[in-house]
Amino acid sequence: MSVNVKIPTQLRAATDGAAQASVEGGTVGEVLDSLYERFGELRSRIAEDGGLRRFVNVYVGGEDIRFLDGLDTPVKDGDEVTILPAVAGG
Repeated sequence: MSVNVKIPTQLRAATDGAAQASVEGGTVGEVLDSLYERFGELRSRIAEDGGLRRFVNVYVGGEDIRFLDGLDTPVKDGDEVTILPAVAGG
């Protein structure tokens, strides 16, 4: 099943400038693994110890996966997954 992943500006250096990618997967974890296969550097930017880095948020259809099933959250064909690293500053 094909899922569209939106990639924020601050991660595009790891995706050769791509703002989105269409990848396969039945869960968020599988979608991210497919994304890592295509863009190897992305894994080190958002993943840690088999999960996501603390300040990286992932949404499926606008819903935060932390309040769903995490990386086991199921996705359907045509779903939109958004990766959103937290930004700090002042």
